[in-house]
Amino acid sequence: MSAFDGKRLDNATFKLDIERMRQGWYSDKYFCNIAQMLTILSKANYCYQGKSPRLKDIDLTGGISSGDLEVEMQVFTRRRGKTVVVGVDKSLAMLRHCTGYQDGAKFIDTSNDLEVWAVQDGDVVHGTGDPLQVEPVMRIRGRYRDFAMLETPILGVLTRSSRVATNVYNTLISARGKAVLFFPARFDAHEVQTADGYAYNIAVQRFNLDFTGKLPRFISTDAQGDWWGGQGGGTVAHSAIACFFGDTAEAMVAFSKVLPTSIPRIALVDFNNDSVADSLATAQALFSRYRELVDAGSLEEAERYKLYGVRLDTGGTMRDVSVPPLGDPVLDMGVTPRLVFNVRQALDSCWESWNLPVEWHARAADYCKNIHIVVSGGFNPERIERFEKLGVPVDSYAVGSSLFDNHGATVNDYTADVVRVKVKGKWIDLAKVGRTRCENPALKRAW
Repeated sequence: MSAFDGKRLDNATFKLDIERMRQGWYSDKYFCNIAQMLTILSKANYCYQGKSPRLKDIDLTGGISSGDLEVEMQVFTRRRGKTVVVGVDKSLAMLRHCTGYQDGAKFIDTSNDLEVWAVQDGDVVHGTGDPLQVEPVMRIRGRYRDFAMLETPILGVLTRSSRVATNVYNTLISARGKAVLFFPARFDAHEVQTADGYAYNIAVQRFNLDFTGKLPRFISTDAQGDWWGGQGGGTVAHSAIACFFGDTAEAMVAFSKVLPTSIPRIALVDFNNDSVADSLATAQALFSRYRELVDAGSLEEAERYKLYGVRLDTGGTMRDVSVPPLGDPVLDMGVTPRLVFNVRQALDSCWESWNLPVEWHARAADYCKNIHIVVSGGFNPERIERFEKLGVPVDSYAVGSSLFDNHGATVNDYTADVVRVKVKGKWIDLAKVGRTRCENPALKRAW
């Protein structure tokens, strides 16, 4: 499945659209044209007749077929710094099932004629931006026309999956070991959720390995966990609170009553733009029911009313009423450090006003202090890093669209170059000017 268990996923997981991929449906048209041209030249017994400007010292006479030329191609990312590589296993599945050529109505599979090396999903490569010093994630040797049309989908899955994984990894570093909830599903087409969720899973494992961490994985849809057995989680949305006329506490009491305890009770508390008041009202409502059931001896039922956390999601154009204006009004907007501090302080002490018998004081204090704070709404590594430097009492970050970021330092484009050709049984260096064959000790023979 990855670098963490030494296993690889196959097409039983990916369920590729094999027939159309073989036909070039997902390929840039010029790759289809190249494959068609080389196939026709091969059938016509065309042999190279020109004068190579690059291989002047090599004997190119004697019936060398351009249509059947074997090449060595390397695939690498252009991203500077560290890249968490994901998409390799799916790329290998493409090569395994779609390498070959069409002979009338029949597809001739030539994948066994390839020689393929690849890193594992979850391996790390480093880049300087210099294309002469790259760390390839795949190396493919074989007749070029047989796999030419696969370059587009291979580069596509590597680019997107590695970008998501690397963005997640960098976000985890900014969060300093706190959990990051994977919430970008609403910002892209549903078809990409499975691959994106797998990339998130790999990134968390990579972080845990590199930093001896034990971070859990939190995804928001079941599709995101399809390739690795994860399940989506979440509590309520703003629309659910609207169904209770803006009464967040009542919405959470109803939620807790009917849904299993395996779902953490996390209240979304910004509906009325008063996160402190709604946090306190929700905590008191659930604790009241919790205490009642404990006193009645219904301990299992009482577990339903343990408030796991509150989520702050104040919009970036709003100032929560619990945050008095101070200085630059822009800095008061959205989920701010002051808002989090205010909510934390209010939760920690709210039990003191609940008029409880003495024997419940300690338990009530623990109940309130154990309520987590989750923040969401426009968080990215830079913003998270600022919160962490300020010591803001956030327990976890829900992060969305920034995990798809693809500009500046987050550009994760992959490319592929033919770097060698096989002439009369010998491999000869032939990369375009500005590129060269590079090594990566993490490459392992796939077949």
